[in-house]
Amino acid sequence: MPRALLALAVALLPTAAAAWPDALDGHGGPIRGLAGGEGEMLSASFDYTIIRWRLSEEKAEVAARLVGHEAAVNDVAYVPGGRLAVSASDDGSVGLWDLEAGELAQRFAGSGEKVLDVAVSPDGTLAASAGWDHAVRVYDVAAREEVAVLEGHDGNVNAVAFAPDGRTLYSGGYDGTVRRWDLETMRAEAPLVRHGWGVNVLQALPGETLLYGAADGVVGLVDLRLGQELKSLPPMGGPVLSVAFDEASGRVAVGSAKGELVLYDLADWSVVARFETPYGPIWGLAFAPDGRAIYRAGLDDRAFLWRFDPANPFEPLDEEFPRRFQVGSDDGMGAGEREFRRKCSVCHTLTPDGENRAGPTLYRLFGRKAGTVPGYPYSDALKELDIVWTEETVSQLFDHGPDIVTPGSKMPLQRLKNDLDRDALVAYLKEATEPSPADDTIMKGDGG
Repeated sequence: MPRALLALAVALLPTAAAAWPDALDGHGGPIRGLAGGEGEMLSASFDYTIIRWRLSEEKAEVAARLVGHEAAVNDVAYVPGGRLAVSASDDGSVGLWDLEAGELAQRFAGSGEKVLDVAVSPDGTLAASAGWDHAVRVYDVAAREEVAVLEGHDGNVNAVAFAPDGRTLYSGGYDGTVRRWDLETMRAEAPLVRHGWGVNVLQALPGETLLYGAADGVVGLVDLRLGQELKSLPPMGGPVLSVAFDEASGRVAVGSAKGELVLYDLADWSVVARFETPYGPIWGLAFAPDGRAIYRAGLDDRAFLWRFDPANPFEPLDEEFPRRFQVGSDDGMGAGEREFRRKCSVCHTLTPDGENRAGPTLYRLFGRKAGTVPGYPYSDALKELDIVWTEETVSQLFDHGPDIVTPGSKMPLQRLKNDLDRDALVAYLKEATEPSPADDTIMKGDGG
């Protein structure tokens, strides 16, 4: 073959896809949100933390574990430039993070109601949050201050997105509307969409297009120049919970509560590929840096990679099922262990290693003063409590709830009013948290 033709043939061969890590494995609870950066990724988790990942050669390195929220972190987004990020949490706050220092640079307290979504303007000057106090909040990133509280939704606000020009903000909420806000006047215009069902996600796209995903599975496209809906894509089988866009490849991914992931070509909205997991919702999506694979997050402590370009002939599902907290009444375990699995295992371990869970290990719980596990970032309220964990105080915690027994702490509300179930749980914990001879020396000197 002549050299020119050979060179042309080689040039036309598909380029090999980068070998990205199969999973992001480092959280101690389900992952709620993902954000993709230049050769890296951010993940937000039920374990109260954000992890900054460096991706290379099939390895995912934990570059920083960002600790500062006092409840589940629902979403995270990069500020353009990659040195800062913003996050949304069930603790009602929005965090501004210095990624280089690995520290919380500013915490915006808000009203105390959970915050579900955050977005950053294309020029990085503004950030916005969607809260369950029925409000949209706007922040000046450089000044590190809240500059506006936008009210107009009749119910929880679930999603926010900036227009590509940065002068307009869009919000979607439980009331089924998508609203448009003028960022110069900080005032609302007439609702852009009146869908009826709650709007869960928004994604601004090139060509003055806005995508919204709703609780009834509808994926709608809105022409922002005309202020009217262009079309609806084929509905998902459950509520739409996640969306991601890769500008370089022109692909849009949408995920649902039923574990569906559909990949579209922005040029004509044809379906590029489909994926489905039977093991639960897809809460977060983020494209790999080359746009030829995507990470998905849900009930697992890990985010998983799906390669679609080129697609594997068979994509194995790595999820563990059932998860440690998914137990039935006919699983053969005792009542105490069952209640622990259901109510405690998401946040706590029974071993010396806390495994990055949202709460401290329960190992050697009984006889320990509250707030004394070394290295765990307790709230000041809990550290100041004069409580020693005994069978009586643990029972009181589940009877009355942490809002009564440990007020001001970041313990999630868990109550167990049935006396028999509560007694069984306490008895199980009393036995399961005791050290075995093999690990008796691991945590000596830990303060109880």
